[in-house]
Amino acid sequence: MSKIGRKPIDISGIQVDIEGQEIRYKGSKSSGVHTLPDGLQAEKNDNKLYITCDDKKKYAQWGLHRALLANEIKGASQGFEQKITIIGLGYKAQSKGSNMVEFSLGYSHKIAFEYPKEITIEMDKSGQNLLIKGSDKGQVGHVAAMIRSLRPPEPYKGTGVKRAEEVILRKAGKTKAG
Repeated sequence: MSKIGRKPIDISGIQVDIEGQEIRYKGSKSSGVHTLPDGLQAEKNDNKLYITCDDKKKYAQWGLHRALLANEIKGASQGFEQKITIIGLGYKAQSKGSNMVEFSLGYSHKIAFEYPKEITIEMDKSGQNLLIKGSDKGQVGHVAAMIRSLRPPEPYKGTGVKRAEEVILRKAGKTKAG
């Protein structure tokens, strides 16, 4: 039996309407609809949303849909963010237009990166600390992963693009035999 599926979802500050299998939510940052599969039901009770399962064959989907719905509701009220750090001499990012960022990452050319309009990217003056914000957790993580993939951190000098909480395991360079 799912232990995640049993947990209630806090919906204080969010408008939630349940119509059969559809759950409509509206918060300060976004709104949307989540459709539950057959065998799962939703109930509202004292600023809490409960997902219940009556079909044993649907236990695997119970925890999944509860987690997806909890992330959608949290994104509608608070939003999600990820911090990206660019390390290296001359490595930086510059904003170009409404949803375009240009990266200088040590290649012979600059890299233009276009991101979805639902996402906002803030950067400091140095262009080496980026903050990616959005209401969809998956989309924020995907944009952060795409930016990181432009120049992953290398283990010898530690230069490249990394998430702020990521730890780079450093390797020792070659030693002189003698």
